[in-house]
Amino acid sequence: MTKIFTKNLFDKHIMGIDGTETGILHNIIADFRTGNLLDLVIKPDIALNTEGFRMEDGFLLLPFDSVRAVSDYIVVDKKVLAP
Repeated sequence: MTKIFTKNLFDKHIMGIDGTETGILHNIIADFRTGNLLDLVIKPDIALNTEGFRMEDGFLLLPFDSVRAVSDYIVVDKKVLAP
């Protein structure tokens, strides 16, 4: 896997694998003991129905495991969110 500095990810648009705009990356939550990236903190797109998503202070929290690709967009698989 290609290494990417987290500073290059901020303010990137988040898109679902189905092409729907999810929002813009605001921050990343990490476990500093293990170094694991846990969640993407996303400012949701105004048209996005946030029902069913984990929310905190108006931001969407997506598990880092949902990331499928990073290029001009960060592509996520929202199926990972299903209970």
